[in-house]
Amino acid sequence: MSRDADLALVREYTKNENLVRHMLAVEAAVRAYARKFGEDEEKWGSVGLLHDFDYERWPDPPDHPLKGSAILQERGYAADVIYAIKSHADYLPDCPRVSRLDKTLYACDELCGFITACALVRPTRLEGLDSKSVRKKMKTLAFAAAVKREDITRGAADLGVDLDEHIDFCIRALQSIAPDLGLVAA
Repeated sequence: MSRDADLALVREYTKNENLVRHMLAVEAAVRAYARKFGEDEEKWGSVGLLHDFDYERWPDPPDHPLKGSAILQERGYAADVIYAIKSHADYLPDCPRVSRLDKTLYACDELCGFITACALVRPTRLEGLDSKSVRKKMKTLAFAAAVKREDITRGAADLGVDLDEHIDFCIRALQSIAPDLGLVAA
């Protein structure tokens, strides 16, 4: 499938612009890791972009991501793309994260949401944001309380990357598309 087809699917099922921006952010981070690891950037980008396309309609487990997985299968997406998307849900015991793609999606998902939250409270948004600032915000449990800090740390560990390096890597990926995310300094 093409990125245009992926984005059309996202737009078909998701009206909440913040959720669309989240998927764009995760796509950027997963694509950046694909480049770093020498993997298929289009496939990895597709996984990042589509991972939550069904969430607005079916937010409750296990409907998300199973409803979306069925739609992806009907539309002819590759089995490994569908599996990676299913594996980002901790509550699906039959979908453990085994491939580097699975682990990368999981490692980037919550972190991209948290980085976005950190950027939104800064006048310079993503500009100048670094792992030290993000780690400091992680300690404030009332900040972006819905983000599970343990998912962020577990994701980096499972991927085999240093947490600070992972945070900085994802920040740079998001900075590359900051206008699309609405995260440019005012």
